[in-house]
Amino acid sequence: MPTSRIDARFAELRAQGRAGFVAYVMAGDPDPATSLEILRGLPAAGADLIEVGFPFSDPMAEGPPIQRASQRALRAGMTLKGTLEQIRAFRESDQATPVIMMGYLNPLLTHGLERFAADAAKAGVDGLIVVDTPPEEAGPLAAALEAQGLSLIRLATPTTDERRLPAVVKGTSGFVYYVSVAGVTGVKEADAAAVAPQVERVRAASGLPVAVGFGVRTPERAAQVARVADAVVVGSAFVDEIAGALERNAPPAAKVLETARSLAQAVREARVRTEQV
Repeated sequence: MPTSRIDARFAELRAQGRAGFVAYVMAGDPDPATSLEILRGLPAAGADLIEVGFPFSDPMAEGPPIQRASQRALRAGMTLKGTLEQIRAFRESDQATPVIMMGYLNPLLTHGLERFAADAAKAGVDGLIVVDTPPEEAGPLAAALEAQGLSLIRLATPTTDERRLPAVVKGTSGFVYYVSVAGVTGVKEADAAAVAPQVERVRAASGLPVAVGFGVRTPERAAQVARVADAVVVGSAFVDEIAGALERNAPPAAKVLETARSLAQAVREARVRTEQV
């Protein structure tokens, strides 16, 4: 089986001795054209992997910033099919950056799991995170994704104990997403000291890289987490930039990509500075 883009990227990061920077954006926020502009600009801004959210009317794991982003995208007409079209357009100029879709099960069921997996593979998707699907209910989805060579990436949390962890990581590929806080996105801040032993625990149980998200908004916090994780995920900071630009009647893409560059630089330099100390 050929090496996936996700596995290849984490191998590159290991060779460079640094953590990866994962940028989350909501497809269609604030509109499809701007969303695609941001998506296409993220690799040059320093994103090592990209998570693309597909909007849903009831994003239960999200805090207010991403809830509002989902509502903006839905008002702009974005759909699951439209999200796949955005990724297909992104792949016209970028065949290297891993793209992971992130969202909720209901739109996938409406689309049809096998049909979705086939469409996602054709569009250039590498993996999928489904927030509201526990391992016990993920069998049909996992089978559909595996048939297309796509990774199912599961979430581990601060409340995932030793009895639960094996079930969470079983069948996971690519990486494990560690939710650093008990709560929704964009509200609490990640504590690197508390995250470090959890990352080690999840990594040992899964044999996979561990990406940490839900609580990383600033370059300083991103650098702290980068010293203990294999990758750092940022999302709410970007949707906040979009909201702020809209309030000022300013173009959002430039501000989002500027923020991405500062976060990516902090992540890239974190390991280097640690080694120099």
